[in-house]
Amino acid sequence: MRELAERALRGDRRAIARLISLAESGSESLKEAMEIIHPRAGRAHVIGVTGVMGVGKSTLICEMALKYREMGKSVGIVAVDPTSPFTGGALLGDRVRMNPLASDGEVFIRSMGTQGKLGGLSGAVYDAVEILDASGKDIIIVETVGVGQAEVDVIRIADTTVVVLVPGLGDFIQTIKAGLMEIADIFVVNKSDRPGADSTVNELKSMMEISEKMVPVVCTTATEGEGVDELLVEVENHFQMLKDTGELERRRRRRYETELVEIVMGRLKKMIYDEGRFRESVGELVRRITDGELDPHSAAEEVLAGLLR
Repeated sequence: MRELAERALRGDRRAIARLISLAESGSESLKEAMEIIHPRAGRAHVIGVTGVMGVGKSTLICEMALKYREMGKSVGIVAVDPTSPFTGGALLGDRVRMNPLASDGEVFIRSMGTQGKLGGLSGAVYDAVEILDASGKDIIIVETVGVGQAEVDVIRIADTTVVVLVPGLGDFIQTIKAGLMEIADIFVVNKSDRPGADSTVNELKSMMEISEKMVPVVCTTATEGEGVDELLVEVENHFQMLKDTGELERRRRRRYETELVEIVMGRLKKMIYDEGRFRESVGELVRRITDGELDPHSAAEEVLAGLLR
């Protein structure tokens, strides 16, 4: 495992992929590798890109990555896809739009599932970001889908969060405006060649006046590469502001706090479901709840008491 970690630190793509796979599977052997990986992480700029399906996130991210490569920066992309609540498998999206990056050895792309977190980010995503960071990637882009827990979680892992919208989402913007304002460091109105782009920008600016949180709004047409240079300037300006004000350190402390809780919760769940004595006792408690002998809260206290003994 130490050799695998050392190879990943040297940028070995197979080693990076293997470590991320171990993170997704919840392998306990990953711990030894992360002891080597963690001290080497913390240099990359982690950018979260979020928004509902159909706004052109994948195309925009591809254009961003191409621009970063022109600057000589290496890029890691983690595309977080919903996980089926029935099978536990990732409903992995179509990455055809990122094909221009496929042959570039300085770009690493990985699709990951949410592992049943109802749209949120699994603990494995935090590991993947840290592995890519330590491997030498300058920029790491985390793409999430939808409005909900994934958008809330992306601000816990990203240094800079970009919220992507398209013209014609007027009513939608009004219904989620509070959450959007909390999340966004930068708004992107993509597909801005469509009718209604100006009104979407004006709606966003009106929202910001009410909330008293002013963030940049950038218009892009990702399919043509338009506006992407301006977006990267705003992303870099935001990152510099984070460093100058000390906010970067605060955000990264928040990331590690969230990751710590994720790891602890994951191990507790593993103990409850995988260890024989707990699996049997949980089964008995479920029977008693079903029969009306015990309420779920009291049953949970019994499980916790058993874990702490």
